[in-house]
Amino acid sequence: MIDDLLKETEARMKKAVEVLQGDLATIRTGRASPALIEKVRVDYYGTPTPLNQLAAISVPEPRLMVVRPYDPTSLAEIERAILKSDLGLTPVNDGKVIRLPIPRLTEERRQELVRVVGRRLEEARVAIRNCRRDALRDLREMEKEKLVSEDEHYRAREDMQKLTDNYVERVDEVGRAKETEIKEV
Repeated sequence: MIDDLLKETEARMKKAVEVLQGDLATIRTGRASPALIEKVRVDYYGTPTPLNQLAAISVPEPRLMVVRPYDPTSLAEIERAILKSDLGLTPVNDGKVIRLPIPRLTEERRQELVRVVGRRLEEARVAIRNCRRDALRDLREMEKEKLVSEDEHYRAREDMQKLTDNYVERVDEVGRAKETEIKEV
């Protein structure tokens, strides 16, 4: 029973780290990455649709992305959605594809992005701590209902704390890697 609780909690913590990684992939660094724009919502016939469902996104050069829509009539909507997003990218539309040159980051913008990464890291840490809190609450209920002994309860609490520390360290590693990537000139 305790093992099931630990596995469930670990799965939730792992999911929090995965969400963080996906979230950080959308933060612009000096390089082109399809993850940067694939989640941009485009108003496609009245329905907000992710860009990666409407177009092929390629990176022919390190500082350039090319968006090739499956439906050529959606080109203007895709361009509008990219302009509305807060990515700071200026699309170049040639009638068939949209080219997105990735400008170099200024030092001020790098510092701002590092702060954004810091906020996202803290959100992930809070999510992991919330997983621990929920699991500890379930553990206390098990002890009250005499489903686990007091010794098992304290042993499980220690395991839960080790698990939490492990996942918080993973979040920190992901954050350090992203900050290094952002600061890279």
